[in-house]
Amino acid sequence: MSRIRIDAVLVQAVIAGALSFAHLHDLAAAAGQDGWKAWAYPVSVDLLLVAAWRRMRTTADNRAAWVWFVIALAASLGANVATAGLLDLGDVPAWLRILVAGWPALAFLGGTLLVHTPATAPTEPEPLRVSAPPVAPAPDPIPDVTVERGPEPAPELPPAPAAEPAPEPAPTTTPTPAAVPPALLDHARKLADTHRATTGSRIDSATLRARLGVPAPLADAITAQLA
Repeated sequence: MSRIRIDAVLVQAVIAGALSFAHLHDLAAAAGQDGWKAWAYPVSVDLLLVAAWRRMRTTADNRAAWVWFVIALAASLGANVATAGLLDLGDVPAWLRILVAGWPALAFLGGTLLVHTPATAPTEPEPLRVSAPPVAPAPDPIPDVTVERGPEPAPELPPAPAAEPAPEPAPTTTPTPAAVPPALLDHARKLADTHRATTGSRIDSATLRARLGVPAPLADAITAQLA
């Protein structure tokens, strides 16, 4: 069997509410509100307190709720203080009778404004938005450009040297024929035969020199031996 846990705060609230309820009832009864009307006054004050408190918890702009909360709290505290022996409940002043008589209309106005005023939720801070760094646009592709080079200027030739006097002709001597290797002579003979068969003429010294890649004296010696 579960045990009933007694909350000290709840007990304190019940005691305070009962005492305040009784003080409001006694003040309303002393001000001329008899019967059930005297019991309705504490209910009206406490309901306005609760409505103002709930309004302050559910809206961001709670200035109006604070005003009505202070008014209801002043009515409750005023009744508690007035019934503590500071006021003669047998001879209540006229201004207090006027306040007690006008309270229902004031409480109805406050409750209507608290209930029917649109509630605005408490504003929450906007999330921090981190902007991405700007992305640089991609560079335009470089077009392929073919650069044609112009003709290079011809190098300047140095001035021709002055003509020197022609040397005196050397005495004519009969050149000694160069020695021709037998293998080279055989190869030259094959080239000469091929040249004769192709052109129908004998091969000359210049052509044979170009074919064999030999010096001019050696080409002349080979040509002389092929004759």
